[in-house]
Amino acid sequence: MRAAAGDVVGILCLVSVAAALDFKYHHTEELEAYLKSVHAAYPSLTHLHSIGRSVEGRDLWVLVLGRFPTHHKIGIPEFKYVANMHGDETVGREILLHLIEFLVTSYRRDPVITRLLNTTRIHVMPTMNPDGFEATKVPDCYYTQGRYNKNGEDLNRNFPDAFENNNASIQPETQAVMNWIKNETFVLSANLHGGALVASYTFDNGNSVTSTLKGYSRSPDDDVFIHLAKTYSFNHASMYKGTGCDNRQTFPEGITNGYSWYQLEGGMQDYNYVWGQCFEITLELSCCKYPPADQLEKFWRDNKAALIEYIKQVHLGVKGQVTDKNGTPIPNAIVEAKGRPHVCPYRTNKHGEYFLLLLPGTYVINATVPGFKSILETVEIPDNTGNFSALKHDFSFSQVSIQSTAGSCPKTPLYQELERASSAAAKPTLHVFGLMTIMLVIFK
Repeated sequence: MRAAAGDVVGILCLVSVAAALDFKYHHTEELEAYLKSVHAAYPSLTHLHSIGRSVEGRDLWVLVLGRFPTHHKIGIPEFKYVANMHGDETVGREILLHLIEFLVTSYRRDPVITRLLNTTRIHVMPTMNPDGFEATKVPDCYYTQGRYNKNGEDLNRNFPDAFENNNASIQPETQAVMNWIKNETFVLSANLHGGALVASYTFDNGNSVTSTLKGYSRSPDDDVFIHLAKTYSFNHASMYKGTGCDNRQTFPEGITNGYSWYQLEGGMQDYNYVWGQCFEITLELSCCKYPPADQLEKFWRDNKAALIEYIKQVHLGVKGQVTDKNGTPIPNAIVEAKGRPHVCPYRTNKHGEYFLLLLPGTYVINATVPGFKSILETVEIPDNTGNFSALKHDFSFSQVSIQSTAGSCPKTPLYQELERASSAAAKPTLHVFGLMTIMLVIFK
């Protein structure tokens, strides 16, 4: 049977895009050309834009994939992958290009990928530090100057810190990502690194309020973060074995709390979680930071299933809208699960939407709007990741009560206030734990 003209064009697009991406390192011009070719071939499935520029003026490209790529659609969660924020850690940069190729060429051919793209808006930034990558001239397994941006700054120490004043001079690349996070409703994210083989999760920093005797800095959603890290590790070809990169370093089940591994200030994953309302983990994908290009195909095979399964976790938990009695969305309402409040309260977006990543179970969800009586409702949350949709649960405010205070995000650093409060409560064990934690970090 004769193929329609549109079908022929579609087939040619598939062939041209697939043929364009080799397993090699793609420098700035090639990376830009590839992203533009994908968008040209799939204009209804992709949206290509720059969120800013590097110190040397290179675009920070993001390719958005999904059924509604150009804008947020109510009920559809936003997901992102970011790679190469350390310019000399290169594997993530390349496997994200291959992930893009896999997603666009599988759409309407693979039912799982088709449902994933129909129900999720996926943002992919292959490189956050293009200047650093270009400064790293040849493959090298160890640290090089390319780790930093052109101003010599480590971008993963450059975000505002929730625990202390890190006095970072915010770099253009960092500011671009901060603005990006502010302007989207990201729910889940991962940033891709190299130099180890492990999935690391929040918190990366801590104090006596969050840390324990064993130097572990626990977030209110620690159970969810452990699940997210294990999702990636257990779907990776070998990360779950926890063998690390040498005999001195092991990670049980291929995961670690960031602070328990080593403390850092100004990290991107903590910033996402505290101020962006976005759960992010850090994926260390290769023992060698910048391995030879002939190893890239194996890295793609090792990570392919994990990359897809991790995206599906954006559909964990519960989502919905907060409206008034007329059905008008209420922005800036606080919606959180009882027993796990965030220091910077999680709020609805301009559409009155909220997204809470929660493991299956029974929860009391508290919705608070100034001028109204808070609504507390019990919900039974199933595992809906296989259905590509979190449980939908809306809140409607109709009865005005005594003026209540929704509260606001405290000034930075947030956790210093909690530490002062715990000190006033005279809990000496917390101080002992905090001091022991500091000693552990110093002597690691």
